Amino acid sequence: MPRSPTALEGFGRSAVSTLTQWLAMLSFIGEIALGLADWLVHPSRIRWRVVLFNLRSAGFDALPIVGLLSFLLGVVVAYQGADQLRQYGANIFVADLVGLSMLREFAPLITAIIVAGRSGSAYAAQIGTMTVTEEIDAMRTIGIEPMELLVLPKILALVIALPLLTVFADGLGIFGGMLMAQTQLGVGFGEFLDRLVKAVSLTSYFVGIGKAPVFAAIIVVVGCFQGFRTHGGADSVGRQTTRSVVQSIFLVIVADALFSVAFSVLGL
Repeated sequence: MPRSPTALEGFGRSAVSTLTQWLAMLSFIGEIALGLADWLVHPSRIRWRVVLFNLRSAGFDALPIVGLLSFLLGVVVAYQGADQLRQYGANIFVADLVGLSMLREFAPLITAIIVAGRSGSAYAAQIGTMTVTEEIDAMRTIGIEPMELLVLPKILALVIALPLLTVFADGLGIFGGMLMAQTQLGVGFGEFLDRLVKAVSLTSYFVGIGKAPVFAAIIVVVGCFQGFRTHGGADSVGRQTTRSVVQSIFLVIVADALFSVAFSVLGL
């Protein structure tokens, strides 16, 4: 009768599996870097039709859900702060609260989380399905590099789309805060905008926008990586898709925390 593994053995196997996965991801990131470098040297190899398709599916098609959730988030932030600000007669400072929180943190973070759940899962499912049905092997057989067709266009498209989506989320979030400020605190649109311009600097605005390309790279790398690791049948596609969403959201939040620490040290 085989001996059941001890807790220490289970922990060791889990640690080895995790280390192997992270090493494989580092190798995958290296392949992506080489592919992007090759594109810079030979721009004619860029598949613009595929880039534009991914730009539409990951960017334009995500506008409704990103706009709605950002608007509601701005409403919630202003509503939660309204009671406290009213107690101290500091109604006008709702513009500071909504502006800084949305532009620096909430808008880029909520946009990245939405895109990770929407587009990151789609990347993992697409590549995973192609791996299971042996379409990836067929592409290599006829001389088409999967990295150049399936991964690099997605990175380029999302690095362009996510900052634009973040700008859109900024606008809708602040608009939601303005509506709530007017209804709950009696702060008009003109007063809100006057205070917003004074409270929010261009540095704070660009801090939020600057996070978006990093979040985009994380989402694409994790989604595509988990798609290529699919093996077996359809159940593996679902498992890797779920794993890609969980890992990408986790890494996006970790990256956001690291950005906050770095900006605090730099005084930004």
